[in-house]
Amino acid sequence: MIVYNNPLPASWEGITARPAIEAGELFGKVQPIMDAVKANGDEALKAFALQYDGVTLQDVLVSSQEWAAAENGVSPALAQAMAQAAANIRAFHQAQLTPPQKIETMPGVVCWRQMVGIERVGLYIPGGSAPLFSTLLMLAIPAQLAGCKQIVLCTPPQANGSVHPAILYAARLCGIQTVAKAGGAQAIAAMVYGTASVPGVFKIFGPGNQYVTAAKQLAQLQGVAIDMPAGPSEVAVLADHTANPQFVAADLLSQAEHGADSQVILITTHQPLIEQVQAAVAQQLLTLPRQAVAQQALANSRLVYVPTMVSAIALANAYAAEHLIVATENPEAVAANITNAGSIFLGHFSPESVGDYASGTNHTLPTNGYARMYSGVSIDSFVKKITLQQLSAEGLRQIATTVVTMAEAEGLQAHARAVTIRL
Repeated sequence: MIVYNNPLPASWEGITARPAIEAGELFGKVQPIMDAVKANGDEALKAFALQYDGVTLQDVLVSSQEWAAAENGVSPALAQAMAQAAANIRAFHQAQLTPPQKIETMPGVVCWRQMVGIERVGLYIPGGSAPLFSTLLMLAIPAQLAGCKQIVLCTPPQANGSVHPAILYAARLCGIQTVAKAGGAQAIAAMVYGTASVPGVFKIFGPGNQYVTAAKQLAQLQGVAIDMPAGPSEVAVLADHTANPQFVAADLLSQAEHGADSQVILITTHQPLIEQVQAAVAQQLLTLPRQAVAQQALANSRLVYVPTMVSAIALANAYAAEHLIVATENPEAVAANITNAGSIFLGHFSPESVGDYASGTNHTLPTNGYARMYSGVSIDSFVKKITLQQLSAEGLRQIATTVVTMAEAEGLQAHARAVTIRL
């Protein structure tokens, strides 16, 4: 990990930079995949499954037999853990459903907003070395609560041609019925264009590698919305003299093991903590099964000492982390000054892992600095908010002069007439 000792603010841009991705080259590789699925549908998905996953698929969709087998493929302990996580996620997101509030802006003029679930949404869940069934819970539960009529799941097949049982179990837990064995950019294309097996959707959610991310960006050019721009996972720890170096090291490694392109950063006002964390990381790394992956991620990571909490907060806001752990004496006071973060974890006993799995907040969060302008996934991500207004005859008379005057000033006489003809 790269160490910075009280760097000048002029150098912060370099410190907060993420590993660069050559977007032009990516789009050049992804576009032909998108085109092939558009032209050949399920046959293209089967061909790509053979090419990229080494699997010969008879059917793109999961069969009833595979659904039944998944019930026995999850241990009772994992099933119970999923049930608890699902209950917490449901409770947190259920509270985001608020009834319409009617506002009478002037006598006889009433305005309000109505939440309507997006009719068809698509979820992409990676299933490679780490099948992210937790992400399925994070996406499918709010989609259910929002009232989305159809939820389509795409996830890559395993080497034996089946979908990982934990993913199928989570899908059943969330009431999902359409699961396609498709990974990578081809899965995104299937949900954009639709195939004989995979319905086209209006919005696509879910993480993925750089090819999936590029495909989601191309999806937007086809009129399909996406959850947010996304990049590799990341965590920042903002710590002072009260932080436990073993805790901090574990937090950094928990994110580093996600992938070689993940990034972790420590910002501390306590200079001795840097050396202590380095030693703890080296010690914990020895027993980590995904050691090689974590080591690669650590190469892109930083340990930064700044002398004051004001500077530490400013640097954390400049980084705009997907996950920000505030391991300080007064975490609530520090967090009150954080303006850029996907999700904040307060104090020494709030590891980022709990948000990843089961506290109830959503773990689908903006990365790559997009926390400066994007929020994480919530109920709002799965709904449209339609504005309504209703005027009485008296209300129209009350507002008529205002509307007619403004319409005529803009030279839009028909707008004015639409009011006056009713008077």
